[in-house]
Amino acid sequence: MAVEITWWGHATVTVRDSGVRVLTDPLFARRLAHLRRRRGALPPPDAARADVVLVSHLHADHLHVGSLARLAEGTVVLLPRGARAAVPSLRRLASRLRLEELAAGDTREFGELTIRAVPAAHDGRRLPFGPQRVQALGFVLAGEARTYFAGDTGVFDGMADAVGPCDIALLPVGGWGPFLGHGHLDAARAARVLAELAPRAAVPVHYGTYWPIGMDAVRPDEFHTPGEEFARIAADLAPGTTVHRLEHGQSVLVAGAGRESAG
Repeated sequence: MAVEITWWGHATVTVRDSGVRVLTDPLFARRLAHLRRRRGALPPPDAARADVVLVSHLHADHLHVGSLARLAEGTVVLLPRGARAAVPSLRRLASRLRLEELAAGDTREFGELTIRAVPAAHDGRRLPFGPQRVQALGFVLAGEARTYFAGDTGVFDGMADAVGPCDIALLPVGGWGPFLGHGHLDAARAARVLAELAPRAAVPVHYGTYWPIGMDAVRPDEFHTPGEEFARIAADLAPGTTVHRLEHGQSVLVAGAGRESAG
């Protein structure tokens, strides 16, 4: 059996494992405030089909209420604990979707797939609305393979122990502007995390999708190159890991026996 990974852009990924379709941080908007989608067509309607949706933290490019509204009635959405209180607009979805809150260490089971919330080092506020903080999360999916979706995170002490063994790592390697602040991974830091985790396969995400309007000429390399740079550095630091640098809408199959094919 194989796990299928499809990258739709930014941090939005579909993971199909053990017959369960998991969607991460869905963002299907052409524009979000001052950001515009600059690469890849908008994901097709089928991208919103999921059995379980994971939301890593409260920032609007990860918890996008308009995109969550496209989910089918009854879809399970796993959110950081405190999200519903911090984001009042989620209330209008509560009658259609199964909104469940988790803290790091909590698990949920969906058939033969277990999902475990793990810590992340990232700002947990719902900007720009106030000081209330909600813990940012990553997630580990354990079924045919163990897939780590990092959400948005910086490096933190004990990261490899918190994540545990994994076969596939979905790591953020860039952002949506020319500068990455605290609580992020750039290509080099993500490659060092990859070396610590030592999975069989990795897919770089969270780059090359959204960019601030009017800033096309400001450090455009930060938009275009993080995926390629991550793959290059990872080849040196984590030679045992196969990096799949996907285009928007492209998928990769990672087989349980360690054989992989892209399509």
